[in-house]
Amino acid sequence: MPRDTIAGVDRRQFLQAAVAGVAAGLVAPAAPWWSAARGLTTRAALTPDEALQELMTGNRRHVASRSTTMDVDVALLKKRTADKQEPFAAVLACADSRVPVELVFDQVIGQIFVVRAAGNIVTPEIVASLEYAVASLGIRALLVLGHTDCGAVRAAMKTEAVAGQISSLGSRIQPAVGQSAGNVGKAIEANARIQANLLRTSSAVIRQAISARTLKVTSGIYDLSTGKVAVS
Repeated sequence: MPRDTIAGVDRRQFLQAAVAGVAAGLVAPAAPWWSAARGLTTRAALTPDEALQELMTGNRRHVASRSTTMDVDVALLKKRTADKQEPFAAVLACADSRVPVELVFDQVIGQIFVVRAAGNIVTPEIVASLEYAVASLGIRALLVLGHTDCGAVRAAMKTEAVAGQISSLGSRIQPAVGQSAGNVGKAIEANARIQANLLRTSSAVIRQAISARTLKVTSGIYDLSTGKVAVS
């Protein structure tokens, strides 16, 4: 696909339409069928702060081993969401296999728009994906989720060369390394904050949604040992 297109659509046209949609308030459609029937959270019912709170409430259920996702008829949910999606939040997470985003926040199919990259870094492709989530899907909260013991951050803190293109991750994480004083935990936290700020400042679509108060962008850290997410 050419760099200036998104799913076959001219990127400039997409951005112009997206900014116009954000400025208009991103009016959400009616709540999907499973909201009332299953008691699940929908975008139309939430403010940005409430959307973030819903993620954290789900995480508390996850930490307490009181997940509710198994109470949902998954087969029926898949059938009813096959032709559209209406997530209330998006999460930019690390690609680490120990961070299963939907489980971490106790959410089911169709509720979270998930984008993943090692080190939860922001790239042009990541920005384009999240702009789609904001402008076309109308998400209310966007969380950049780092995690303890992040291998990508650890690698960025080392000086020796690595094979292949893994080293390309390091340049995007170096600003956080510079703020860490050699402490891995501090580097992980700084990296999540820096990546969240990049999203706020590098995308006109996201900036417009924040200004219109239809979107909140924040960062957090997932603790691998406890399952708890701490939002900064």
